[in-house]
Amino acid sequence: MREPPLIGPYDSNDVLAWDQRGPRTVHRFLADAASLAESLPDRPTALNLATNRYEFLVGFAAAIMRRQVTLLPQSRAPQTLLRIAGEFAGSYALTDRDDAIEGIDSISIQPRGGHAAWQGDILRIPSDQVVAVAFTSGSTGRPVPNKKTWGALTAVAQATGARLGIKAGERISVVATVPHQHMFGLEASVMLPVVHGLAMHAGRPLFPADIGSALADAAGRWILVTTPLHLRACVAEGLRMPPGGLILSATAPLSRDLAQQAERHFQAEVHEIFGFAEAGSIAERRTIDGDRWRPLESVRIEQDGPSCRVQAWYLSAPVPVPDRITVDSEGGFIVHGREADQVNVAGHRVSLGDLNHTLMQIDGVQDGVFFLPEEGAGLVTRLMAFVVAPGKTSDEIQRILRAHVDPVFMPRPLVCVPSLPRNATGKLPRESVSELARQWLEREGHDA
Repeated sequence: MREPPLIGPYDSNDVLAWDQRGPRTVHRFLADAASLAESLPDRPTALNLATNRYEFLVGFAAAIMRRQVTLLPQSRAPQTLLRIAGEFAGSYALTDRDDAIEGIDSISIQPRGGHAAWQGDILRIPSDQVVAVAFTSGSTGRPVPNKKTWGALTAVAQATGARLGIKAGERISVVATVPHQHMFGLEASVMLPVVHGLAMHAGRPLFPADIGSALADAAGRWILVTTPLHLRACVAEGLRMPPGGLILSATAPLSRDLAQQAERHFQAEVHEIFGFAEAGSIAERRTIDGDRWRPLESVRIEQDGPSCRVQAWYLSAPVPVPDRITVDSEGGFIVHGREADQVNVAGHRVSLGDLNHTLMQIDGVQDGVFFLPEEGAGLVTRLMAFVVAPGKTSDEIQRILRAHVDPVFMPRPLVCVPSLPRNATGKLPRESVSELARQWLEREGHDA
């Protein structure tokens, strides 16, 4: 059985992580993780809520040392945490601050002093050891848990690094705007660095100026792990990045137009990762090169009529692909959108993703989403839209849409709002949009 090590090709004094508080070396990390492991309670599962990426990694490693499974909640909302803790009996929470999570036993990850040199070999972990449970985003319904083995996490990190041309121990810094509790964030901002011996930024910059500052502090080449939402903000802000980097995006489709703008502006290649919580990252592409995705090493996509499944040595069974895709003779594929993205209005079918793309092309629209309420939600079942477009009216946007959208798919109503309830990865959970629709219905005097 394969037993990949806890960390990859580092020397003990190499910098594993850094932020405004300074660098954290490999030997400090190993000492911190071992010390924390000794103090953990004898429980089966831990909710790792650390906001600092280094503290998260310390907690993750300590739990692995104790053969505990780390739960990666898709939200820090108290009701979400309590629900997960209830579904995984015996859970406790790890935080990087002395936060008390009401109803859940909590332990602070923050080291409390002393960084003795690491004494011993690097822990090797069986590939089939379950080390984490990731949850789907909830963008199409209730979040679903998915077990992740150490073999799966390390294999994806190895394959992603190989596809991006990373060489073991290369002087590269990874800065990420995505949370490490998200599947893409875990794989690209935590596992990618530790498997390949890179340095990770311990913080999570969100605003363009903060992202630019973190990249300016990066040593050597850099990789920005981000989302289309954050990338659009950086382009709009005119953020300047130091040369010699690469941008890696996921969590939502990235338009070729935005990728071209980013590549010209930042003089850096923009690559995308395609994946989903059930299987993890499975393919990559350079966005400006076209729509075709190339599976990562060891990943194979099998198509059987309209259905497709992912196969890889580290997956216990083939995993259904939630998107509609077409696989070509060489194993590459084109994505046509999620099955749950297809809606039927008055006997006509349409992709919400296509409608959202059309909406976002309107000059002045900063954000927007089409939404189909459940039957009986207080309106005749027809599409709604919520739009962030300062300075524009609903009528103006509707007038432009009519030139591009079939009348049956025109949103009634189209509601202008100051912002959309996107989560930390830029996704819009269905329940959040449903709540937005419910609030509008109540204000307008409809039954919700």
